[in-house]
Order: sequence, then structure tokens, then C-alpha cells
Amino acid sequence: MAKAPEEIELDQAWIGAEDLPVHFANAFAAVPGPNAIFLNVGSQVPPEVSSEKDLERLMDRGYVPIKPIVRLALSPNGLDDLINNLKTIRTSHRRLMKALEEQS
Repeated sequence: MAKAPEEIELDQAWIGAEDLPVHFANAFAAVPGPNAIFLNVGSQVPPEVSSEKDLERLMDRGYVPIKPIVRLALSPNGLDDLINNLKTIRTSHRRLMKALEEQS
């Protein structure tokens, strides 16, 4: 009978992440699928409305465009990991901002 593979745990290292472009993201939409959650991440810039004509064109169009940045397919466990990581980094960021405010 074959021996089951042993589980080992190794550190992980992000290689090349600093070489990727950084995009501002402020628009998010998620769609559940049968085996994954599809997460769309995009950037929405408020439209310039400096005249009545600009406002009319915007209203005729009926929407504000969102530029897609990335579309991810996450397993339910992957989504849970992402949510936990985002909560952790948000807490760390708030602590850092509070410490910086107290220094000034």
C-alpha cells in the first residue's frame, strides 16, 4: 500500500509584486458562481459637469462608466482569506494613522 504524502509547511514569498502597476480602485462588484465568487475591481472617476449641456449628456447616457482593472475568481475559502486579510490590514492602517496623529 502506498504511503500518504506528508504535509509540509513552507514560508511564502511574493516575487515581483513591486514590478506590477498600482491602480486606484473604488468600484467593486461580486457575482456568485457554482464553484467560485467572481470579483470585479474597477476605477470610477466622477464625470465633469461644468455646464447644463454636460449634465444633459450625462443624463442621456444614463450611467457613469467604470474602468475594469481586474476580474478574480475566488473559491469560497479564498474569499474568506481575502476578507480576513483586508480586515487585518485595515486595523493595522487605522493604528498607524492614529499613532501618526498622536505624534503631530
